Amino acid sequence: VFHREVMIRILHRPIRIRVTPMKRKLTITVDGELLPKAKRYARSQGVSLSSLIETELRSLVSGEAASFSSRWRGEFEPAAREDPRYEALARKYL
Repeated sequence: VFHREVMIRILHRPIRIRVTPMKRKLTITVDGELLPKAKRYARSQGVSLSSLIETELRSLVSGEAASFSSRWRGEFEPAAREDPRYEALARKYL
């Protein structure tokens, strides 16, 4: 979250306050089956759905989004060597 510290004086005493940008409302439309799942996921992470969406949007626009390979790493299982598709690809490429 983008914070900025500002120094102000109250009754001749310096006080440091943290200023955060003002939040704005956003209306989005999502699939009816997705919304309850997204709410459950956010709740399981201990955050609000708004916070979850904001975090993901910040990640996307900051250029810090995970690479394609890191997003998919560990998501696939290698084909069994007895698989005919493996054998065909091995003959062709190995």
